[in-house]
Amino acid sequence: MNELISDWVSKLPGISGFEDLATAGIALLGVFFIAGLGYLVVKRILVKLINSFIDKTESDLDDILVKRRVFNRAAYLVPALLIYRLAPEALENYPDLSALFTTLVAIYFVLAIASLVVALIDSLLDIYHTFPVSRQVPIQSFGQVAKLVTYFLAMIVLVSLVVGESPLKLFAGLGAMTAVLMLVFKDPILGFVAGLQLSYNRMVGLGDWVEIPQHQASGDIMEIGLTTVKVRNFDNTITTVPTQNLITDSFKNWRGMQESGGRRIKRAITIDLNSVKFCDQDDLARYSKIDYIKDYIASKSDELEAHNKEHVVDHEAMANGRRLTNVGTFRAYMLAYLQHHPHIHKEMTIMVRQLAATESGLPIEIYAFSAIKEWAQYETIQADIFDHLFAVAREFDLRVFQKPTGADLHHMGTA
Repeated sequence: MNELISDWVSKLPGISGFEDLATAGIALLGVFFIAGLGYLVVKRILVKLINSFIDKTESDLDDILVKRRVFNRAAYLVPALLIYRLAPEALENYPDLSALFTTLVAIYFVLAIASLVVALIDSLLDIYHTFPVSRQVPIQSFGQVAKLVTYFLAMIVLVSLVVGESPLKLFAGLGAMTAVLMLVFKDPILGFVAGLQLSYNRMVGLGDWVEIPQHQASGDIMEIGLTTVKVRNFDNTITTVPTQNLITDSFKNWRGMQESGGRRIKRAITIDLNSVKFCDQDDLARYSKIDYIKDYIASKSDELEAHNKEHVVDHEAMANGRRLTNVGTFRAYMLAYLQHHPHIHKEMTIMVRQLAATESGLPIEIYAFSAIKEWAQYETIQADIFDHLFAVAREFDLRVFQKPTGADLHHMGTA
C-alpha cells in the first residue's frame, strides 16, 4: 500500500524531500478511514440487525444485552483492531512513532475490552435478578468483585504497556506489596467474605424486612453490595450498613413471618384488679345472652355445679367451691371472639393467657396470627380487635386500667 501511495506522492509538485512523511500521513489517514468505515458498518448495520432480531424474540432475557449496550461496546473493538493491524504498515518508515501509536491503540483496546466485560457482568446480574432465587441468594457482591478484578487486571495490563514490561513481571512484583494491598482492599475483602457467608447461609435476601438496631435501620433490603448493604426504611430514608456488620452484629430478619401463613398479634389488655369478682346468677344470666360464650357458660356451669355438689359445698360463702369469675369469662369470650374472627389464621396458634399481675393491673394477653400480613391491613385488623375488646370489657363489669390523668384527678376532687 505504501508503495502505491509513494509513487503517487512523488508525482505531486513541491513535495520533493517530504515524500516519506507525506506517504506516511496519507497512509495513516487511509487507515483511519478504513477503521471508521469498519465501525460504521458494524455499528449501523450488524449491531442494528442483531438488536432488531432480539426485539422479535419472545424471551426478555436477551433484551437485557441490548439495554446494557453490550453489542454497541463490542463495536468499539473493530476500529481498534483495524488500526492496530494497519497502522504499523502505514508508519513503517517511522518505527518510534509506529511503536507509540501502537501502544496508544493497545491502551484503547484494553479499556474497550474492560468496558465490554463490565457490561457483560451487569447483564448477567440483571438476568439473574429475573429469577425468584435471586431474592434468596443475592450475588450482587460477586458481580462487584468480578468488576473489581476486571479493573485491576486492566490496570496491570495498562501499566505494562506504558513501561514496556510483561504483565507477569508486574504480578510477580505485587507479591512484595501483599501487606499494602491487604490494607488498601481490607473493606472489599471483608465484605466479600461476609457476602459469601450471607449468600451460603441465606441469611438475607433482596426485599427482606430487617431490623438492625445498631444502625437504627428497619425496612426492606434494596441492595447487597461488596462493602455495603442498603436498607430502605419505612420512612423512605436509606441506611447504609457495612456488609460485614451483618455477620459480626445481630439483626432481625422478618422473612420467616413473610413466608409463613400469618403475622403475629401479641398484645395485652390490662384489667383493673379492683373490678375482678365472682359471677352471681344474675351475671351468668346476662353473660348467657352473648352468642360467643353462651355454650361455654352452660357447660362450665354444669361442670362447676357437679363439682360443688359432689364436694357438698356451702354456698353461703362465695369463697367455697369453684365459681366462675368475670375475668375468666372475659378470657373465654376473647378466645371465642378470635376463633370466629374472619382475619385470624385458624391453623396457627390462637391463645388468650393471663400474665403475672403488676402494679398496673392484670394483663390478659392475646397471642394469635393475622391471616393478612400486609402491614397497613395488619395494623387495622389488630386495632379493630382491641377496639372491640376495650369496649366489651364493660359488659363483664371489668375496667381497663390506665394511670390517673388530669381529668381523673379533677373528677376525684369534685366527687
